[in-house]
Amino acid sequence: MNRRVFSELDLTALLSLSLSASINELHERLSELGFGDIRPAHGFMFKCIIPNGATGIELAEYLGITKQAISKMVDYLEKSGYVMRQTHPTDKRGKIIVLTERGWLVVKAKERILTEIEGRWSENIGTERMKMLKEDLSKLVFEENEGKLSSSVRPIW
Repeated sequence: MNRRVFSELDLTALLSLSLSASINELHERLSELGFGDIRPAHGFMFKCIIPNGATGIELAEYLGITKQAISKMVDYLEKSGYVMRQTHPTDKRGKIIVLTERGWLVVKAKERILTEIEGRWSENIGTERMKMLKEDLSKLVFEENEGKLSSSVRPIW
């Protein structure tokens, strides 16, 4: 696609393309670091797990998928060494999913890579414009969705 085609896209398409570009680069770089088995959905799951863990029910609600799907994702991530199930601290019958050392390593790598991507984008359009863009998007997202974010806005992948 050339620049002229991009300039004719609506805001939703541009936001989606910017997310896709950053997620694609993130996962390419994570793969180079030995985390090639991580997928975007896993990153959203990790976000819910941090800092103190989460139950399967909490993860299912956050991601908007079934408990069975969460169980399969947790099984996969547990076998890959990113998470582990522990006895719930207040409900001894329940389990809580927490990050392992490897899980924390991928989270730290993700944070570093996304900071680098944002820095490069800031260099491209200017630090002040990037700051304004983030402030404007934050204002739009939070004011337009006041009181609805936790229940209606879900991660996309």
